[in-house]
Amino acid sequence: MSLHPALQPYADAWSHSIEAISELVQPLPEADWNRRTPCPGWSVRDVVSHVIGLDSEMYGDPRPIHTLPRDLFHVTNDHQRYMEMQVDVRRHHTAPEMTSELELMIIRRNRQLRNESRDPGTKVRGPLGTELTLEESMRRHAFDVWAHEQDLRTALGRPGNLDSPGAHVARDVLLGELPRVVADLAQAPRSSAVVVDVHGPVEFLRTVRVDIQGRGTLETAPALGPAAALALDWETYVRLACGRVTAESVADRVKTEGDQDLAAAILRHFAVTP
Repeated sequence: MSLHPALQPYADAWSHSIEAISELVQPLPEADWNRRTPCPGWSVRDVVSHVIGLDSEMYGDPRPIHTLPRDLFHVTNDHQRYMEMQVDVRRHHTAPEMTSELELMIIRRNRQLRNESRDPGTKVRGPLGTELTLEESMRRHAFDVWAHEQDLRTALGRPGNLDSPGAHVARDVLLGELPRVVADLAQAPRSSAVVVDVHGPVEFLRTVRVDIQGRGTLETAPALGPAAALALDWETYVRLACGRVTAESVADRVKTEGDQDLAAAILRHFAVTP
């Protein structure tokens, strides 16, 4: 009984990020749990509650039966309401209660992963009753936990792990969304190409080619004479793609060439997380 090799990178990335989160929050005084994070409406406590809730559901625990208050103005759709449930139910928990629950969840999930023998293609339940493969579920989860580790680091002024295993999972997840951003959301012209050049702890150059039907595909080969080109650092790419900052607020960190209207449309639609 052992984890399928296709799943191991996601288990490793999750483990690295969740341990980093535990290290970050373990020594925090009570006041620091109320610090704001880049997640709209969420404090440090709320982000940790969300991570605990995600892992609780991955473990198979039932969701809490809880009624959300009506004054949560950052909650505007069904997906946000679903995610807020695990957060709001812990809003009055103390620092020791939070760290104890996090530690217990890490122990339980590590044990679960050690005994995980299912095939990567096994169908499992996702948020809001969706169904996805075990591999996609673990991939998304590794990305989520790493992204929230970064939220906590930003809130606490403790930068780091921008090139950790979770960062590389995040790169692949976010790049998978780039053709949709360029072709569907930003409506790049048919038979055109857009180049995205990212530098920093995680580096890559990718081309999104838009075919005659308007479909976008991702390529590693650079395009000659692209319709637009964007160059930015990895941290800015992540924060834009995860909806943590607006394009206007990081304009000085993004260099654009070519069709400026197209580049602006791409940046306007860059956020791909719900």
